[in-house]
Amino acid sequence: MISTNLYETDFYAWTVEQSQFLKAGAWENLDIINLTEEIESLGKQQLRELEHHLGILLGHLLKWDYQSSCRNKVWQVTIREQRREINYLLKDSPSLKPYLPEAITEAYLSGIDLALRETDLDDQDLPAVCPYTSEQIFDPNFPATLTQARP
Repeated sequence: MISTNLYETDFYAWTVEQSQFLKAGAWENLDIINLTEEIESLGKQQLRELEHHLGILLGHLLKWDYQSSCRNKVWQVTIREQRREINYLLKDSPSLKPYLPEAITEAYLSGIDLALRETDLDDQDLPAVCPYTSEQIFDPNFPATLTQARP
């Protein structure tokens, strides 16, 4: 029995049921249409998570570079933390690596918004395109002033 109705009324119960069908090899009972949509959604979620962490990282790098008089430990730790989270994500899903250039471009807009929201900077104070290379973004020793002030 395909549980399309359960998918619409109790998503968690649907996931438990579908998992049980998969484990039992009860292929005829699987809700293939909704399973397909959910698997596709999981892939998109991984991409969005990558962009999210990159946006936070880029925003804090911008703040670090363009408002140096306000540098603080929170920014420094956030940069380190976001690099670590991105590395975990890429380790778990290495097929995301080819998407990095596009993800950086997309995430940079969020990074700008974060920097503008959390500082006195204005749009014209920040570069329109990401000023950092991929190597710099992921280099734990970049910028040098970050590592000199390690907590």
